Amino acid sequence: MPPPRPNPNRPRSPFTPLDFQLVLLRRMADHNPDLVAAARRRLGASITDMREANKRWQAMLRSPHARAAATRYRSVLGPPETTTARRIGDLDCEAWQWPVPLWPDLRFEALLAPNGALWNEWLVRAPGATPPVLRTLDDLTPWSCTVDEAARAFAPARPLEGTAPTRWGLAFTAPDGQGVRRRVAAEFTWGLLQRAAVGGPGGGPVGG
Repeated sequence: MPPPRPNPNRPRSPFTPLDFQLVLLRRMADHNPDLVAAARRRLGASITDMREANKRWQAMLRSPHARAAATRYRSVLGPPETTTARRIGDLDCEAWQWPVPLWPDLRFEALLAPNGALWNEWLVRAPGATPPVLRTLDDLTPWSCTVDEAARAFAPARPLEGTAPTRWGLAFTAPDGQGVRRRVAAEFTWGLLQRAAVGGPGGGPVGG
C-alpha cells in the first residue's frame, strides 16, 4: 500500500520563537557552520528543521498577503519585552526588543518609523548587559560583538555595503598583538559579527 499523501489543506503549525532563532542561524551558517551547528544542537533542532524554518520565513515575507513587519514580529515573538521611543534626525521612531534565548545578553530589535514601516532589524546588546571589551584584533572573534559596539570601539568606522539582506559591513583599523594597526573589513549578519578580514598595516581601513 502506498504511503498516504500529505493533505495540502492541513493547517501548518504556527511559526514559533524557536523557528525564528533557526532563521537567524541559517543566515549565519555560511560564515560559521561549526558555531551554528553547536547552537542548533542546543535548540534541539536538526539541519532540516533549520532549513524548513528559513523556507517558511521566506515564504511569509514574499506572500502577497504578507503582514506588516510590526504585526509579523508580534505574531511570531509575542509582545516586545521593551518598547523605547527614539529620535533619529527629525523623526521620532520606536525600538521594539525581544529576548533571544540563544544569546541571553542580546536582544532582537526592530526599529519602526512613525508610519509603522520597518527601518532596521538586528541583534543588539541587552539593556544592562556588560558589553565586550574590544581593543585589538584578537577581540574580534565570531559572535563577540554587534555592529554598533565595533563601530564605537574602533572609530572612525566606515559602513560597507552588505552582500545580502540582513548583512552589514564595517571598515576600520585595529591594532594587532604587536600594536601595529591593521586594516579590517568586518562582516555582520543580523547585526552580529561573523568574521573580520584583516589587511596589511596602514592608516586606512580595507578598501579605504
